[in-house]
Amino acid sequence: MEHPVSRTVHILNGPNLNLLGKREPHIYGHETLADVEAQCRRLADELKLAIEFRQSNAEFQLIDWIHEAREAAAGIIINPGAFTHTSVAILDALNACECPILEVHISNVHRREAFRHHSYVSLAATAVMAGFGTHGYQLALRHISHLLKDNAPRTRDRPKREDSHG
Repeated sequence: MEHPVSRTVHILNGPNLNLLGKREPHIYGHETLADVEAQCRRLADELKLAIEFRQSNAEFQLIDWIHEAREAAAGIIINPGAFTHTSVAILDALNACECPILEVHISNVHRREAFRHHSYVSLAATAVMAGFGTHGYQLALRHISHLLKDNAPRTRDRPKREDSHG
């Protein structure tokens, strides 16, 4: 018996995003993460998607949620915060997923400090959205809905890497 394709999107947020609206509003804006979640829930209802919206400052928690999404999600939207630039462990967890992965950054990381220009997460991402403000989350949800409507393969469009590292 074939299982129906999940219509649940896991939206995962990394460190300091709990301070959204309070931390550096000149960069990240005045909306809170609760505002972003409410906007995503409204749009998900419109698109007939369910969402799991989560935030953690702990790397291991994000990895555990990625493992959970690997088994159940139609897609993952991830704003890994500073882990973008440092976490090979999050990259490894994402590489174990076959669903679309959309990396979201509120600011345009390429107009910021040089260390922010490198993303480990991008190596696993289907697409990257940066500089759209919090609207990037909604764009990512719309893209996952588009992929599901087109009956596109659930696997990510990325070349297989040949490496001997475990």
